[in-house]
Amino acid sequence: MNDATPLKSGSLSSGAATVIGHSACPHDCPSTCALEVELLADNRIGRVRGDAANSYTAGVICAKVARYAERIHHPGRLLKPLIRAGAKGEGQWKEASFEAALDLIAENFDRAEAAHGSETVWLNHYAGTMGLVQRDGIHRLRHAKRYSNQFDSFCTNLSWTGFTMGTGALRGPDPREMAKSDCVVIWGTNAVSTQVNVMTHAIRARKERGAKIAVIDIYDTPTMKQADIRILLKPGTDGAFACAVMHVLFREGLADRDYLDRYSDDPAGLESHLRDRTPEWAEAICGVPVTEIEAFARLVGTTKRTFFRLGYGFTRQRNGAVNMHAALSLAVVTGCYQYEGGGAFHSNSDIFRLDKSLLEGRKYYDPGLRWLDQSRIGRVLTGEAEALNGGPPVTAMLVQNTNPANVAPEQRKVVEGLRREDLFVAVHEQFMTDTAQLADVVLPATMFLEHDDIYRGGGHQHIMLGPKLVDAPEGPMPNHHVFEELGKRLGVSESDGFGLTERQHIDHMLQKGGLGDFESFREEKWADMQPDFETAHFLKGFAHKDGKFRFQPDWTGTPAANRPPKRMGPQGPVERLPEFPDHVDLIESADADHPFRLATSPSRSFLNSTFAETASSQSKEVRPDLMMHPDDAAMLGIADGERVRLGNMRGEVSMHARLDAGQRRGVVIHEGLWPNSAFEDGEGINTLTGADSCAPYGGTAFHDTRVWVRKV
Repeated sequence: MNDATPLKSGSLSSGAATVIGHSACPHDCPSTCALEVELLADNRIGRVRGDAANSYTAGVICAKVARYAERIHHPGRLLKPLIRAGAKGEGQWKEASFEAALDLIAENFDRAEAAHGSETVWLNHYAGTMGLVQRDGIHRLRHAKRYSNQFDSFCTNLSWTGFTMGTGALRGPDPREMAKSDCVVIWGTNAVSTQVNVMTHAIRARKERGAKIAVIDIYDTPTMKQADIRILLKPGTDGAFACAVMHVLFREGLADRDYLDRYSDDPAGLESHLRDRTPEWAEAICGVPVTEIEAFARLVGTTKRTFFRLGYGFTRQRNGAVNMHAALSLAVVTGCYQYEGGGAFHSNSDIFRLDKSLLEGRKYYDPGLRWLDQSRIGRVLTGEAEALNGGPPVTAMLVQNTNPANVAPEQRKVVEGLRREDLFVAVHEQFMTDTAQLADVVLPATMFLEHDDIYRGGGHQHIMLGPKLVDAPEGPMPNHHVFEELGKRLGVSESDGFGLTERQHIDHMLQKGGLGDFESFREEKWADMQPDFETAHFLKGFAHKDGKFRFQPDWTGTPAANRPPKRMGPQGPVERLPEFPDHVDLIESADADHPFRLATSPSRSFLNSTFAETASSQSKEVRPDLMMHPDDAAMLGIADGERVRLGNMRGEVSMHARLDAGQRRGVVIHEGLWPNSAFEDGEGINTLTGADSCAPYGGTAFHDTRVWVRKV
């Protein structure tokens, strides 16, 4: 029961018993953990723990969120609105009232619109909070004012597209079924570091059932260190590995032909296609020895309760959608969807019945307005015509829930664009991020325990309430407050969806879905939305009209959550996408001038650019470094801990070498995201990553970068 109520400052004496409040983790992670928060005296929090009553969280959360008191009570937190008083990036500010800062933002938005039309304004946002009210309410202002639309492309496009091409829907077996599996395949996600609850259920299967845990990744992650079977690939070659495994399944009679005939579109065509996708062919591409490919195929082919937990990381390549589709196809060839504890799961994002139309102001949505691809923000802000997509230059921005000067690709272009004197930038933030440092106005923002919101867990099946548990310090305001107050100043406050509180928006979404309201969720804490077994396992048919899984996807015609609007059309070299699951060489391959392939993988103690401000996370990550194979380092005369410089056609960055034999030769890894200021030249790792759109529905290839490496 969620019986904790918001605490006023000083409402507990220092000797009073600790009160436990209940919430949900707001950060950009599929786990969306159910939380228990110690509420202390003087409006402070203590330890944060996982809620054992939630069947997915099961009492386990990551260490960085457990230490959340360090973040919410951080002495460096923004508390006052700031207005730039010097040149951009100089760090000279003057304090202002929130009202005066909002007035200045509205004045600049109106001035920009008068000069260039409404599409000159860009409300740039993403997933700094996953709460629906505080994240998605920005669209209400966007649509009512007819500002530029934003095409989201940082995270899910490649993975969701590849998955949906096969299944027709973004859902799958109950992820808690991992605990009932006899083999758990964790593919392309470092679950120990980035979604720890996957490990909770996988390890339970190992302890209770003797299940094998297989991990497929590009380096020896903390997750791979816990595996029984370790498959080490070269980046961007998952499709080759998957095809060779399927080749063995057909060759050795391990494919479930009855299931394939009933549930897939062209199993005979697939088998014919795979005849020359041999383990020997795949080894030359992905680096995995023939014996390991064959052993893995026999394991999943003879273990009917095999649960494929497919992550995001392996899809962040230019061929990522193809790789996801190929990995997913394995579960269909084995027929493991038929069994409890079997099947393939990536995300349950399609199962939640929450109507956001009022929250987002969908009544005013116009898909014909100009779209701006968030991954190409550098190209947009530096005025490249293709990136501007037929519209005017961007001359006014509000940045919320994202830190593009650090997290976006082609960082030099992003920073160059943000420094434009003719561009007005307002940033609503909790800390002085790389982006906030380049703003004209900085507004202080609340944190998740200081406002009301509601969350969906894409990595599980729960809708979860996050009620306000403590008061914010004087100064910071919620995102919702900014939408509402700008709406008043910009003349749209009478539009549908404005004038409601956070709780009223939550009530509207829940009631429209027949799920109760804020108060009922305060009591119950969450709702389990998992579909029944046959629906979740696609035993009533896959979600395409004919009920068949697509081995032959319609790469440009299949509906998907991230499908670009008509004004943008298909993205990338769609003409090169394969007819059947395959390896397609769309990646940024190494060459003579750039002999290494770089992946910018997530660290254990940061989450994107969040938590990089806390001392405990900084101390655990130590400093920016580059993981190199010792043999590669030896050829370059590089010793462990020495300074190196890496670069390509986009720029150069410096850091220290960390020698590790946990990846294939020619592969280098940088874990982050560190702030730009943590690097000696003040430029971060995304200086090196590219922003070209990936086929077929866009996305960013953050782990697909060729570089040279030199000893400094």
